[in-house]
Amino acid sequence: MRFDIPVYFQTVKQGEYDASTGNYGEDIIEEIKRYADVTSAGTETLNLVYGGIKQGIVVIRLQNHYDKPFDQIRIGKQVYRVDFSRKLRNKHTFVASEVQ
Repeated sequence: MRFDIPVYFQTVKQGEYDASTGNYGEDIIEEIKRYADVTSAGTETLNLVYGGIKQGIVVIRLQNHYDKPFDQIRIGKQVYRVDFSRKLRNKHTFVASEVQ
C-alpha cells in the first residue's frame, strides 16, 4: 500500500450574519492535509455498508489515527462524506461517498 495521495479533512464554519444587509457571509472551510491510500470500494464492502451496489464510493486508509473533528473529506476536486469509519491498532479506515 502506498500512502501517497493527498487527502484534505475539511471543517466548515458557517458565515456570520450581517445585520446591516440581512445576509450571511461566506462559509469558511479549514483543511488539514494528510496522505492516504485511496482505492475504490469492493463489492463486499458495498454490500456490508450500503446493502447493495453504489457508485462513487472510496476507501481511505491512513497510517495513523485521525481524531480531530471534521465535516467532509476532499480528494482532488471531489468532496466526500464519511459513511463508515473504523480504527485499527495503528491505522484508520474510512468508507466515503461522493457529495453531489
